[in-house]
Amino acid sequence: MTDFDEDVVVVGSGFGGSVAALRLAEKGYRVQVYEAGRRFEDEDFARTSWNLRRYLWAPMLGCFGVQRIHRLPHVMILAGAGVGGGSLNYANTLYQPGSAFFQDPQWRGIAEWEPELAPHYATAKRMLGVVERYPHTGPVERIMAAAADDLGVGSTFRHAPVGVWFGKPGERTPDPFFGGDGPERTGCTLCGNCMVGCRVGAKNTLMKNYLALAERRGVVVSPLRTVTEVRALPDGGFAVTTQRSGAWFRHARKTVTARQVVLAAGTWGTQQLLHRMKASGALPRVSDAVGRLTRTNSEALDGAVAVSVPEPLQLAHGIAITTSFHVDDRTHVENVRYGPGSNLMGALATVLVPGDRRLSARLRSLGTQILRSPVRQFRLGNLRRWSERGIIALVMQTADNSLTLSLRRRFGRLVMTSAQGHGEPNPSYLPQAHTAAAAIAARVEADGGVPAAARGSWPEVFGIPLTAHFLGGAVISASPADGVIDAYHRVWGHPGLHVVDGAAVPANPGVNPSLTITALAERALSYWPRRGEDDERPVQLAS
Repeated sequence: MTDFDEDVVVVGSGFGGSVAALRLAEKGYRVQVYEAGRRFEDEDFARTSWNLRRYLWAPMLGCFGVQRIHRLPHVMILAGAGVGGGSLNYANTLYQPGSAFFQDPQWRGIAEWEPELAPHYATAKRMLGVVERYPHTGPVERIMAAAADDLGVGSTFRHAPVGVWFGKPGERTPDPFFGGDGPERTGCTLCGNCMVGCRVGAKNTLMKNYLALAERRGVVVSPLRTVTEVRALPDGGFAVTTQRSGAWFRHARKTVTARQVVLAAGTWGTQQLLHRMKASGALPRVSDAVGRLTRTNSEALDGAVAVSVPEPLQLAHGIAITTSFHVDDRTHVENVRYGPGSNLMGALATVLVPGDRRLSARLRSLGTQILRSPVRQFRLGNLRRWSERGIIALVMQTADNSLTLSLRRRFGRLVMTSAQGHGEPNPSYLPQAHTAAAAIAARVEADGGVPAAARGSWPEVFGIPLTAHFLGGAVISASPADGVIDAYHRVWGHPGLHVVDGAAVPANPGVNPSLTITALAERALSYWPRRGEDDERPVQLAS
């Protein structure tokens, strides 16, 4: 295993990539991690979302923040960037999906997934420091509980399991999770800015667990390096080419060789690489199923925004997501918040329109509502103290819908595009989301004694849902005709290439997927042999 520059190159440092880095280092492999984003210390994160250079990811414009935004014809995607991937800007929410996820036809015949993954979920929870029940109750939590009661689903209400250190607020303490092997931590101050980046040091990002432990074991993490090519070598192994992220000139390209490669660049990044490398011939045996069963978690983001809220309501006080309930047996609703001052994402909010009508009807509805009450709509749309004046409703489902992604040429460049895929049409809006947002807004009004209104988003007006949970497209399958990877996360036809991020997830979990991605990665890496030992995984017979 000394014929290559590295034993394993890991592309990306999110939940899958971080698991791979640590577990492979523990098994004796030389591991190089490439991450397109920058490295953040706690004090490096933006103070609010208005600090665009530290919040948004647009490297060619000089913005090296944590928030990626991608656009496809059928969905707008929110994703993460930086060393630690989506853990830097996710909402710390670590639910385990219900049985329907494990019984999805795409993968149910391959293994008994629920019991097989159970110990790996347990490991993931321990590593990510899951607190099974958010320990505080404030105005938002009471509003959510009352809204669930109003909808007749109060029995489904619960406080969320979250990955946060709830020590003494603002007080620094030695590592409380790994017997002193991890970094020092600071108790959560409930500032609400988890999704902008935790400057306190309370959020259990991957830099506080998997990556910190991996680097102590010799893993090299190279930030601001974008992988542009993964090429299969004639005699085995791969050549991996990177360049400086966001460079207009002086790309500083570099190529290293590795016996094996782990793709964990997030669903968007991993799919981009697989599509492009298949098209270029660098990975010629990638399955034609790449891009199929791309999922959005059947998701919508709507807002229940109050016109004016007295300061005692403290809607921005707490962590990003704290509670949830089920509108029906497949629709899960969570409250979401940003902290005081982080009002940028409010620019996506607008009048709630009936999503089951044509675009012209939606636009007429929007215009009519604005003309009928222009002052009220102006106050609702005002970004001043937006994060303190309302509650975002995040709605996701276990529904079997999907998109199919492919490449098309636009202005001389190959770009990803989407089409409706297997199952129900991917929803452009969710009536359950409107119902939940209306119930939450009614409770804000009833409990706070102020006018309130349910709000939608601009993408939804134009029939484009907004998701923070982009999944699939390189899914687990029984054969290369049905998916891209086998049960051990090896790419069909290129068994030295592995996918261990959200792109591997074969179905809509209906809850936040981070814990599931971590558990799947833990399982996949548990089957790797120690360096130099025999590989007991079955040899791929299909290509």
